[in-house]
Amino acid sequence: MKVLITGATGLIGTELVSLLLQNGISVNYLTTSKKKIVNELNYNGFYWSPEQGLIDENCLMGVDSIINLAGANIAKRWTNSYKQEIIESRLLSSALLFKALKNNPNQVKQIVTSSGTSIYPNSDTIIYDENSTQINDSFLGNVVVKWEESTDKFASLGLKVCKLRTGIVLSTKGGALVEMLKTIKLGLGSAFGSGKQIQSWIHIHDIAALYLFAIKNDLEGVYNAVSPSPVTNQELTFTIAKVLKKPLFMPNIPKFVMKLMLGEMHELLFENRNLSAKKIEEKGFEFKYKTIDKALINILS
Repeated sequence: MKVLITGATGLIGTELVSLLLQNGISVNYLTTSKKKIVNELNYNGFYWSPEQGLIDENCLMGVDSIINLAGANIAKRWTNSYKQEIIESRLLSSALLFKALKNNPNQVKQIVTSSGTSIYPNSDTIIYDENSTQINDSFLGNVVVKWEESTDKFASLGLKVCKLRTGIVLSTKGGALVEMLKTIKLGLGSAFGSGKQIQSWIHIHDIAALYLFAIKNDLEGVYNAVSPSPVTNQELTFTIAKVLKKPLFMPNIPKFVMKLMLGEMHELLFENRNLSAKKIEEKGFEFKYKTIDKALINILS
């Protein structure tokens, strides 16, 4: 089996490539940096530039499934120009892949794409599953809607389309946990706002394993890529401090302070949604790290 990956050198992509190779799956990957192109046994790089509409069509040779992880990091200050980059990085990459598949002979049967949980509205009471029709009318909510619409078009080429709405990915190599660790390690950690906002998360190992599961089982449709055990921000912060054996005595950080520091991006810290993992579990996927304490002990020990 051969898989084409975009975003292969990112947080999830790096973990996923390693897992695919361990499982005997060959990897082609697309990169916007010619310096990152390597050609090794079962691991080959190809150049593309979604902004310029350029792609090396040879990347499709022998490929059975595509995993699309391309997209600008949302954890950076959202200036107007960067907000545009967040949207375009996702839509242009999707459009270029679609064009390449449409115009070149290939044997691709499936595309699995990253998506976001920000599509769901904030709620203290609702447990969201994939059948929810409510849409979060926010910047990120609208980004996810457009992102998923661009992915749905691949069905017109006869491909199975699978979308993984990914929660907070826990890893020491990047993402939200790295930022939280900076203050907690100094004994200055604290929760955000009330700390009661529910946060749906997933261990880096489990999100990589979920992509592997999706291609091995030809999944299609939408799946929440989150652990079955969401936690409050307060609980997440407390558990990190407990595992690191650090004190946690600072008062919670008010929302207005984070807004002053981060601008509109502060919304990421106060997202409040409880997502169900039942659908993917019913397909047979088994999470290795179901609880936050087990996940953090593995990552931080």
